[in-house]
Amino acid sequence: MAGTSRRSFLKTSALGVAAGAIVLDGTWLSHARGENMDYFGSEFGISDALCSKVLTRALARGGDFADLFFEHTISNYLMLEDGQVNRAYGVIALGVGIRTVKGDQVGYGFTQELDEKSMIAAADTAATIADGQRKSTVKKFTRLQLANRYPLKKLYSEVPLSEKLPLVQSTNDICFSLNPAIIKVNAGFVDEQKRIMVVTSDGVKAEDLQPKNYLYASVTAQKDGRLERASYNLGGRRDFSFYTPALVDEVCQEAVGRVMVLFDAVKPPAGEMPVVLGPGVTGILLHEAIGHGMEADFNRKKTSTFATMIGKKVAESFVSIVDDGTNDNLPGSLNVDDEGTPGQKTYLVENGILTSYMHDKISAKFYNVKPTGNGRRQSYEHYVQPRMRNTYMLPGPAKPEDVIAAVKNGIYIQDVSNGQVKIGEGDFAFYVSQGRMIEDGKLTAPIKDINIMGNGPKMLANITMLADDLQMNRGGGGACGKGGQSVPVGFGQPTCLVQSMTVGGVNA
Repeated sequence: MAGTSRRSFLKTSALGVAAGAIVLDGTWLSHARGENMDYFGSEFGISDALCSKVLTRALARGGDFADLFFEHTISNYLMLEDGQVNRAYGVIALGVGIRTVKGDQVGYGFTQELDEKSMIAAADTAATIADGQRKSTVKKFTRLQLANRYPLKKLYSEVPLSEKLPLVQSTNDICFSLNPAIIKVNAGFVDEQKRIMVVTSDGVKAEDLQPKNYLYASVTAQKDGRLERASYNLGGRRDFSFYTPALVDEVCQEAVGRVMVLFDAVKPPAGEMPVVLGPGVTGILLHEAIGHGMEADFNRKKTSTFATMIGKKVAESFVSIVDDGTNDNLPGSLNVDDEGTPGQKTYLVENGILTSYMHDKISAKFYNVKPTGNGRRQSYEHYVQPRMRNTYMLPGPAKPEDVIAAVKNGIYIQDVSNGQVKIGEGDFAFYVSQGRMIEDGKLTAPIKDINIMGNGPKMLANITMLADDLQMNRGGGGACGKGGQSVPVGFGQPTCLVQSMTVGGVNA
């Protein structure tokens, strides 16, 4: 396909998406299996000489550093409602973003046209952040050899619609069959393959193929005139072979089980009480209420509670928190970040002490440390920000049953949703979508329709027990928003006891 114009390429690719298959040559398939191929060079004629010319133009007015972010993404959406396909479509994104950095200021330009004239124009836009003579030069590019934490046996654009449709049809049928109270089912399969290439003025060149996909079921049940709704999804950066009949059945069982338990749910008493966070998906609290405050830009700007806490105690000695790009197949895993820094594992809190923030290149230079691989952006149209990858708390010394037994009266949270967080202060409120009462150290009645409220740093300091049952959230549909951008992330934690949180239940 070398030499194909962007317009012709998009037209051909769009037809392929609509049909559910794109004819692949050997280059595409080899790269799908993890080999480091020059995709943007072979498909769009993006040479090192062209990249060097564009970067030189981006630095022409005195920028310290510049980079190019090439992207070609194909996304497919298949939705089924009550047995009928009501939406099936594909979306293609193709372009390059050009960034010039001067101190901590960023100039940015992007274009959908991958030709020299358009790229030079975008570079001129990015260069306007500076106002002087060029002082930085473009180094010779060295291609990074990267790990492959999400290999594909074949591209998702190679998987025809005829193979995806049975997944959502089976999801629909199984959900209806599990309980006669189910009156409505929405099922869907979403997949994305995102190719990126990062080329930097300091000589880095890196390419990656990043899949993202998930299968979901949303169900509505009716019982005694009441309606309840619940949903569930599984996915990540997975090969299509991940979506087996057993996995389809798990999605359905979980979605239906979650909706049916709500008919027996009660509201707990309101007030301050101990709260046990179950393993896995409740790590969203860690992500939202604590993780954002450890992103370096908030600390560089002194808007985070953690801005002066490096080297200080923020939790008990059995608490350690990691942000990790090296997990296999999780939504936040990265072979390389969007600045060309290889994926890595960063300890944020070690044995209760805050040891690091999450850095992109700008914040790393400010703090005189190395980038941690957290430079991320939504697409080529967006600039880089320090963002989380897979954020989780390491296992503790206790057993989960002992954590629950330690609570006389409180609540156990299995899942939360619809959260609001003030990142600077860490104040948060979350809706509890699944949970149970704890009475005399035992799990009892399910709970519903309540919020929990608190402060992230205080919650972290008030973790008094931590179990050894770390689980990562297995969903693939979640994304994190920040600064008008959305990126896929992962999260998890073991069962833990927070000594006191505010529960918005009912008054005695």
